[in-house]
Amino acid sequence: MLVREKGWKGKESRKRLLDAAAEEFALRGFHDTKVSTIVKQAGFTQPSFYLYFPSKEAVFEEIVQEFQSDLGELTASLRLEPGIEPEELLKRVMQALEKIFRFLVRNPHKTRIGLFLAPQAEQIKEALTAHLLENLRAEQAAGYFRSDVEMATVAECLIGMIERLTATYLLPGKKTPAELAKQVVDVLMYGMLPREKQAGQSNKWEE
Repeated sequence: MLVREKGWKGKESRKRLLDAAAEEFALRGFHDTKVSTIVKQAGFTQPSFYLYFPSKEAVFEEIVQEFQSDLGELTASLRLEPGIEPEELLKRVMQALEKIFRFLVRNPHKTRIGLFLAPQAEQIKEALTAHLLENLRAEQAAGYFRSDVEMATVAECLIGMIERLTATYLLPGKKTPAELAKQVVDVLMYGMLPREKQAGQSNKWEE
């Protein structure tokens, strides 16, 4: 029982340090964050930090890797399976995007680090684009989306929208994940033209 308690306390202590470090890095940046401020935020002494992490660089790297891994796993899990009824498709696409936004706002400090501050931020977004592209191509093959649409472009557009909406609306708390997902899906699935003009414009594109 004592061994189990020590193990549990160790995990809790490590998590508190990770959370405190994420907050400090997000607010101050990597270079202006000190181990002393991390342990003060977490309520520990400085020697206790080194029981769990060899350096400031190590804890930063773990935060980035955890963010990338969790986001990748989530995105892969959102691929739409074959056999979804047409009337359910829009709802399912919206739910998938909402889950991404919910993940990003659940831990805003890690999101700020992973998407914007980390040196690997561009690689993280490129990996996320690749995950989305794989999903979109499989869903296109299942007949959910037009066969003449280039899904690589769609994936890039989605990442751009997610990145900017996260920075301008989600993290500042101006819009909810559900609101952002609805607006993104509305634009991507229906476009900007009034509904009554869409059919005519579609015919012009084909000329």
